[in-house]
This record gives sequence, C-alpha cells and structure tokens, in this order.
Amino acid sequence: MSTLPTEFERTDIGEIQIAPEVIEVIAGLATVEVKGVAGMSGGFAGGFAELLGRKNLSKGVKVEVGQREAAVDVSVIIEYGYRLPQVATEIQQNVKRSIENMTGLNVNEVNVHIHDVQFKSAEKVEEIDLNTQRVK
Repeated sequence: MSTLPTEFERTDIGEIQIAPEVIEVIAGLATVEVKGVAGMSGGFAGGFAELLGRKNLSKGVKVEVGQREAAVDVSVIIEYGYRLPQVATEIQQNVKRSIENMTGLNVNEVNVHIHDVQFKSAEKVEEIDLNTQRVK
C-alpha cells in the first residue's frame, strides 16, 4: 500500500482519484463523532497548527491507501468515565463504515491508539481539589 494518490476508478470520461488526505479527514470526523472521544492526539505539529488558528481535520490520523483498500490508524484522547474498549470498538466501526460508504474503498483495518484520558471539565477537578483542602 502507498500513501500517494492512487488510480481508484476509470470511467468512460476519465479517472477518479481520492487523495489519502481525504481519507484522513473522513476518518478524523468519524472518530470525533463517537461518544466518549474527547479529541484527537496529533503530536507537536498538530498542536502547533491549532495554535495558529488552523483546525487540522486529519490530526491524529494516518492512512495507507491501495488501489481498492485502506488501513487506518487513529490516535485519540478519551473522556474520563467511558469504557475504553467499548469506545475504541465504536471508533473502529464508525471509521470503517464512513470510509467505505463515502469512497467505496475496502477498509482492512482500523487501529485505535488511546494516548490519554481527559476529565470532562477542568473546573470540576479544581472544585474537588478546593473542597478536599478545606476539610481538615
């Protein structure tokens, strides 16, 4: 498999190509749709782009695209309180379904990498800390 734009389909009037970046965006959007996903984990480059005011829709997504198939890796941050295996399974199903429905590619695998767990609200954590400090 390669990460270069591939010849996907020929029609009577030309060919259709789907760039890997398109697959990455579809996978990223399908991932954040899943309940329990706090965000994507994209490393330094993704965080730097967001600081500059550009939202990177493919942050935390890596794809390998072949002629008729794709393999996807997504790196995520999960909200505290959710069952990690259940959220990961729902991510796999939603990413596979979205890519296959939108592109016609067969998704061979969706690997989910959980990089962190995030509290729903930092304010609640601070409130809990303040309450525990007051009790002496």
